Amino acid sequence: MIVIDREKCIGCGLCVKDCPAGKIKIEEKKAVYAPECIQCGHCVAVCPRKAVSIPEYDMDDIETFDENTFTVNPEQFLRAVKFRRSIRNYKEQPLEREKMERILQAGRYTPTAKNRQECRFIVLQNELGEFKEKLWETVPELTEQMKKELPHYAMLFKFMYRKWKNDPSDDPLFFNAPACILIASENPLDGGLAAANMENMAVAEGAGVLYSGYIQRIISASLKLREWLGIPERSLSCCMLIGYPAVTYKRTAPRKKADIVWR
Repeated sequence: MIVIDREKCIGCGLCVKDCPAGKIKIEEKKAVYAPECIQCGHCVAVCPRKAVSIPEYDMDDIETFDENTFTVNPEQFLRAVKFRRSIRNYKEQPLEREKMERILQAGRYTPTAKNRQECRFIVLQNELGEFKEKLWETVPELTEQMKKELPHYAMLFKFMYRKWKNDPSDDPLFFNAPACILIASENPLDGGLAAANMENMAVAEGAGVLYSGYIQRIISASLKLREWLGIPERSLSCCMLIGYPAVTYKRTAPRKKADIVWR
């Protein structure tokens, strides 16, 4: 699982100290790993001599730290967070493939519990129109199922369905977004963290995102939709509409004072 080049290893012990699973030790002044490693890659990242590798992964994808290009200005980052808006008005222009791939890379590199890396990212772009039709077809049946336990959602989805039926161009769920990304993961926190990083990357690419709990709820309640998406047994952690915003915001939006407890 882990390969340690004994010729390069200097026995500094940095990997031993940084291994979260405690699976590395020093023997005869060389690092040695133990079985059942979670392959988090900390040993690869911390080694000063590039002596550690994980053959199962693409080692050509590894980047070397450069302090001149790594730092992020904290004030600029906070401003970016404050200017972030949920987008409900998109341009027809689709996101370029290379930009979408960088956004997905931001999700791929997000930490996951026990380094399981089991998030699945489903990008609906070319087949988004077909998916919309299938999703709307499930709404009437879904509203009937929700009448007793979730009457508020039943009424809301019924209203949305009527609005879409009267004018499919005025879609109250998809807002004319040119693409939709779904994240399926066993641990919902893994998917949520990945989505947050992906949104930050999307904004950096000039795009915008809307997290849709409504679409997520409909998909989660429909086995037919999950089968069409290829995730019949998986939990859906996040649904995000994504595209270039057709609106420009001139300033940040106000917020309540933070509820913080200092102890």
